[in-house]
Amino acid sequence: MLTGRESLLRLIGKRRRYLPNRQLLLSAPTPNSLNLEVNDYGNLISLAVDDGRLSEDPTSSDDPSKFSDDMSLSTRKKRRLTQTTLLQSSFWSVPKQLEDGLVICTQQQPILDSETSQFNLVQRSDSICCKVEDGSCSPSSEEILKTVTLDEANGEAIETFIVGRKFSDVHDIEIGGNISLLRHPENVKDRNAIKVVSADSEMLGYLPKDISQCLSPLIDDYDLKFEGTITSVPKNSSEAVPIKVVSHKMTSDGWKECEFYGDFKPLWEKVLQLVHHQMQFPPKTTRYQLNFNVLLQEVLRSCSHLFTADERAFLESFPTLSEDSQRLFIRLYTRKGPWFRLSNISYPEVSDSLQALKDLTVRGFMSSVKDASELDHQKMKEITELLNVTELRDILSINKVFSCGSRKRDLINSLCSCYNDGTRINLATIILERTGLCAKISSTAESLIWRVERLFFLNGEQDLSSFVLLDLGIIKYPTYKCIDSEQIFSNRTKLLAYEEAIEVAQLMDESLDNEDSRTVLKCIMIAETRISSSSLDSAHAAAFNRFTASWVYSKVVLLGVSFFENHKRYNQAVYLLRRLLSCFNCDGRRGYWTVRLSTDLEHMGRPNESLTVAEQGLLDPWVRAGSRVALQRRILRLAKPPRRWKTPTFSNLVENKIPEVTIQGRSLNCEVGMKNRFYGEDGEQCGVEQLALQHYSGEGGGWQGIHTESSIWLTIFGLLMWDILFSDVPGVFQTRFQTAPLDLETESFYLTRKDTIESQLEKVANGMAEEILILSYETHRGTACRGVAWDRFSLEELRAAVACVGGVCIASLCRHLAQDYRSWCSGMPDLLLWRFKENGYEGEAKLVEVKSEKDRLSEQQRAWLLLLMDSGFNVEICKIKTPLIYTYDIDVKRKTSKREIVVVHEDARADI
Repeated sequence: MLTGRESLLRLIGKRRRYLPNRQLLLSAPTPNSLNLEVNDYGNLISLAVDDGRLSEDPTSSDDPSKFSDDMSLSTRKKRRLTQTTLLQSSFWSVPKQLEDGLVICTQQQPILDSETSQFNLVQRSDSICCKVEDGSCSPSSEEILKTVTLDEANGEAIETFIVGRKFSDVHDIEIGGNISLLRHPENVKDRNAIKVVSADSEMLGYLPKDISQCLSPLIDDYDLKFEGTITSVPKNSSEAVPIKVVSHKMTSDGWKECEFYGDFKPLWEKVLQLVHHQMQFPPKTTRYQLNFNVLLQEVLRSCSHLFTADERAFLESFPTLSEDSQRLFIRLYTRKGPWFRLSNISYPEVSDSLQALKDLTVRGFMSSVKDASELDHQKMKEITELLNVTELRDILSINKVFSCGSRKRDLINSLCSCYNDGTRINLATIILERTGLCAKISSTAESLIWRVERLFFLNGEQDLSSFVLLDLGIIKYPTYKCIDSEQIFSNRTKLLAYEEAIEVAQLMDESLDNEDSRTVLKCIMIAETRISSSSLDSAHAAAFNRFTASWVYSKVVLLGVSFFENHKRYNQAVYLLRRLLSCFNCDGRRGYWTVRLSTDLEHMGRPNESLTVAEQGLLDPWVRAGSRVALQRRILRLAKPPRRWKTPTFSNLVENKIPEVTIQGRSLNCEVGMKNRFYGEDGEQCGVEQLALQHYSGEGGGWQGIHTESSIWLTIFGLLMWDILFSDVPGVFQTRFQTAPLDLETESFYLTRKDTIESQLEKVANGMAEEILILSYETHRGTACRGVAWDRFSLEELRAAVACVGGVCIASLCRHLAQDYRSWCSGMPDLLLWRFKENGYEGEAKLVEVKSEKDRLSEQQRAWLLLLMDSGFNVEICKIKTPLIYTYDIDVKRKTSKREIVVVHEDARADI
């Protein structure tokens, strides 16, 4: 995979089915800064053949280097799994407590704003709290109570539903029928269950579970009795039945003057909040439907300035659709598509798919094709994908078309070629007769819902399934507060520019997949041109830089650098790297860019310029960690007489000898590009790290150890710094699904929290690390946090690591991560070893980087080892040496005159 491709994939997320600016981007003239051959309109017309010679920088050369159309692209990539339809999740429950105007909930819950009549989402207690437009986190409890009081006459009547009708023997009920509530603690599945019984004491069903959980303690503790009536009768006897109930005790004189009313009131407020929410989303509302509406209304509330009036009206119309229409749209939106056959659409919660599709089409959320005259070539090509192989063969045989292959792709290509020649005008009709009614998400709905998801999650990796994972308990988000500072997208123009940049990124990704070098070059040219007018100079705003168009284009340009390097077109790569370095002055990626620039210049036969770039790079404060070590080592190699006569001052530091040990291993494979496998000391197959662990546990010194790399140290950092990571800092928490503050990988993380970080590190250095670790582990276990691997390490292993490494060393490591998490979060040694002394309390630790015989340290690994040595860690490199093997041919006197190979180890060589 090309360098930068995986990062671009994470940025794009799930590919959009419709790119509104695709044609404009590909057809519009683009400045040809790379000196590629273009026509009079600025469009690429051909890619010349590479003559294999070293070429000059396009900024100084009159003879530009060009490409071949048939160049093979190294474009294999790892795609993230598509979203599954895990869409059965409720996403609301009761608020946990009210304090200082802040509502902290046990799960996410929409609360109706009394002024805007829109829902504000309140996060679960293991997540965060909601925020409203005035900057506060939620309405006050009195305001919420006003919105959820359902009967202004007496203030105590509540409307809810009878559910679980399948448990009732009474099928015929009437509007106005008298009912009462009766506790049912004997219910094995729910001790808080509340039965609804008729006037004749016949059971009609139960109250919804979430209502009964809050109401049952009140009935038990305050001896409340509720009576009421049935307010409506559904058509289906199994559906929920609306009812209204009231407790006459609560309406009696003197109730509010009782001594226990102060304790009762907040509990009753919780019941009213739940009741109000349930009336907005009754039991017939599916869970994924509820989640989608929550997402939609939250974005419309907080980001309304990013939509036009027509766009807002369109999105606000979604909740007014029928239940079937909402469910069908959400189901289809989460599927791959783009087209769907009505005959293949079947969901148990959608009673009439055809009518729902018609409603969605009328309202502009879907578009459909019923007539052959509506089919253009693109639609025709997409719809043929819905046909199976048998249907494709039948259509081809009817039209007497020969296919050169039997695979589905071959059949589709043959069918499309028939459509292109225009000789079979009835082909479209035949195809639609086979498929039946076809529909897809409209381009308007596709674009707007994609924007809504992006604004809600602020990344491409999360989607509606995040709600499901949260509610099922698969993932648990930490508790933090959203404190407004400024909008990420201050205006619509910036958002549209960001969206268009992501379109260019997706076009780049698709073109690499399709080996379309022409479009790849077009995307690089577009991105290179559009970063020129933007510069990210503010370290203070670094947390928001990733949401700018210029930052996205820099990702595309960097992938373009890798693309050019892969085809040895170093002049174009050098030009792009210089553009990146000139446009982004405060960026942690400058180190990698500088290393690549120096390397590519050397590939072009310009060592003097390569050396100058490396020397200037060391003066750049943004060149750090492995990139800095790489530049230093390049200088030591290039800066020899007569280029440089003076030895660099850092030569002793870079060439600092790292302790090494060598052990023997019996290798199973020696193929280049494959991970080495060995026979372990127990005779079983193992990797190089496991072989080293076996050595250290035995004759290597009786060490205990684990293969950790960076993971255990990031886990320890997350646990020790938990309260600081999720402290109240304005602007760093924007969504309800974050596992780290937005500024974690920026310089501002440490600067903003310097006092609290240093105070915590002082405690760690003074011997409190293990105590802090245990408390944090037990308090937050299972809660998602960037870098914390709960399933990989036990508390005992973490405690052993902290105790044996020592507080001073742990504090030093954590300080480097806090100051520059991005540069130091990878490349740590493979193994952590420890052993305790006889008293069982004191111990020592060793960090080991394991390398096979032909492997070598990366610059990032070297930087970590040097840093750890300076910080007082005990480190070493363990090299696995495979015994030399010699082969000797020995004549064997046999009838067939065959020859036999004898293989011996080096130690036995003298015996032969």
